[in-house]
Amino acid sequence: MPTYIAFLRAVNVGKRMFAKADIVQACEDAGCTDVETYINTGNVRVTTSLRSRAKVETTLEKAFASAAGFEVPTIAFTPKELTAVAAGAEELAADHQGLLYVSLLKQAPTSAAVCKLEDAGKEGERAEVRGRAAYLLLGKDYHSARLSNAVVEKHLGVAANRNVKVVRTLAEKWGEGR
Repeated sequence: MPTYIAFLRAVNVGKRMFAKADIVQACEDAGCTDVETYINTGNVRVTTSLRSRAKVETTLEKAFASAAGFEVPTIAFTPKELTAVAAGAEELAADHQGLLYVSLLKQAPTSAAVCKLEDAGKEGERAEVRGRAAYLLLGKDYHSARLSNAVVEKHLGVAANRNVKVVRTLAEKWGEGR
């Protein structure tokens, strides 16, 4: 059965609390097995009989909404895709001295949308999109950055944002060949 890594958008922020145990239970209620979570920001590995990424996302979103009482946009990647995202981050980090975040996209963006995102940063910031990953190369201060997940979503659609350290760790734990 296929394995997916699901990234939940905007959980455990403000009043949108969704405990790890409740996330696991919702996944199991949706028919998933071998459910694991990593930190409390909505990173979940599941094994499922579903073969379509879209079906996995939709099934989990329904289960999460029922369990949490609010919508939980969910972005799923295969272990191979997650490994590729982490490799892209490592490549970009090699020549970057500031912060690096990755916005994981629900859908692959159009070229026109990517161009708009690339023009949205201020000096010293840049976005690079590869497939369903938007890499945000920022300065030293995240809170003063112009590029953010909100900007990514404005131009590219639903996304879940993670620090490169989280992406790296998840690829090591749950990526291809693990």
